[in-house]
Amino acid sequence: MIKVFIDGREGTSGLQIEERLSSRPDVQLLSIPPEKRKDNQYRREYLNNADIAFLCLPDEAAKESVLLAENPDTIIIDASTAHRTNPAWTYGLPELSSEQRKKISQSKRIANPGCHATGFILCVYPLIAKGLIKPNSLLTCTSLTGYSGGGKSLIARYETEQLKLLAPRPYALGLNHKHLPEIKAITGLDIHFYPVVGAMRQGMLVAIPLFTAQLAGNPCPLNVYELLADWYQTSPFVKLMPLETDVCLDQGFLDPSTCNGSNRIELFVFGNESQILLIARLDNLGKGASGAAVQNMNIAFGLPEDLYLQ
Repeated sequence: MIKVFIDGREGTSGLQIEERLSSRPDVQLLSIPPEKRKDNQYRREYLNNADIAFLCLPDEAAKESVLLAENPDTIIIDASTAHRTNPAWTYGLPELSSEQRKKISQSKRIANPGCHATGFILCVYPLIAKGLIKPNSLLTCTSLTGYSGGGKSLIARYETEQLKLLAPRPYALGLNHKHLPEIKAITGLDIHFYPVVGAMRQGMLVAIPLFTAQLAGNPCPLNVYELLADWYQTSPFVKLMPLETDVCLDQGFLDPSTCNGSNRIELFVFGNESQILLIARLDNLGKGASGAAVQNMNIAFGLPEDLYLQ
């Protein structure tokens, strides 16, 4: 039986992790009394009695929890941005390589990736590794996300102030989005990033436009598709969607919500002889957050990474 403590279970990610684990027969959820959830003495006790602790907290509170966790056997998966670029922590994106999966399986400190970062990295990382995208490439990325990614306060605004009826809204226009440091750390690229909150609770489309002339070897869409398909053939949650656009689209439109409720991420390759468009579709609360956290938990305990996940 795996003893699990969710520090910050009242938040969006914490509730989603709890939902994914609550019916598992191999898991015992440790529930701190609500009135004690901010009491460091109690938090320390629960953190150190757990086999694994999920930190679903603001960055500073997550750092505080790490200091409270003195048991060397407690595995910590941090869902905040606090440790994603810390070299002492393992970046929790097993699809990067078999070596990355092994690192996660051996680590006691795992930083869960950001949702936008997950979509971008999984689109471009194989192209960088194979030399198609050069280290000095200047890329742009537009990412449409559901409003649940903004946490309780943004959810409340959309669902009580009727903002959900309004048009999509760009944000982070200072060009300093919190996922950019981890994107730089993993890919080596400085990107121009344009995130947009959509009028839907969940769902995400991360899009990267490319000109074939800027890629080594001037590859066609089929070449890129085959490279991605080969790279992810052993990754159970990554699905390459058909190249034929009429199969992928709904009357010409791409639905951002198809992966909702799952830990699946779907990759699309659109294009022609001069242009390619890469798009990742995922649930910002699934593979973009809590689903990925449970996937990393499975790997850390030597279990099939898709156990009790879809």
